[in-house]
Amino acid sequence: MNLAIILQLPFTRAGGWQQLRQGRPSIPKLVWLVVLPMSLLPPVLLYYAGTHYGDTFIAGFGERPWRYITTILFLAELLTFFVMGWLIHAVVNSDDMSIDYHDAYLLAALAPLPLWSASLALLIPSVLLNTLVAIAALGISCSLIYHGLQALCHREDSDVVAMSATYTVMAGGVLAWGLLMAIVWAY
Repeated sequence: MNLAIILQLPFTRAGGWQQLRQGRPSIPKLVWLVVLPMSLLPPVLLYYAGTHYGDTFIAGFGERPWRYITTILFLAELLTFFVMGWLIHAVVNSDDMSIDYHDAYLLAALAPLPLWSASLALLIPSVLLNTLVAIAALGISCSLIYHGLQALCHREDSDVVAMSATYTVMAGGVLAWGLLMAIVWAY
């Protein structure tokens, strides 16, 4: 799977999705090769931003115990992957569609890729830029889930059932994302 195909996933239900499905990487392989390394990005970059930018980034930002916050964030991200895989399977199989556990976890591993990649914006000490990048990443993640459900469940374009399942999954995802951000700011 090359980068050009992966970059197409959020924008079409054709192409790369079927190659991913045919490759059938196991769930442990997804965890070791995708989830684990990519979920390390936000904690590492948040630790970097917190310890290097300090209060110039946001008032009170430098005084936080970043070692503990980023460790909790990392563990929460790993837990979120498993919960989101279960949620995708439960939501999709309760509607007019069906998806097996493998495909649900494949989608759960790919859906946060834009959000994990958005943490690279933390290399630039701009709150506005980081906020805009995070919002754009959330939109791309929503699109990735929608087109992934279309492809993995063999649905047509503009399918209302796939849209409904996407809204439900994204509501759970945004809730989980909000809880992760609350952990960062509340600690």
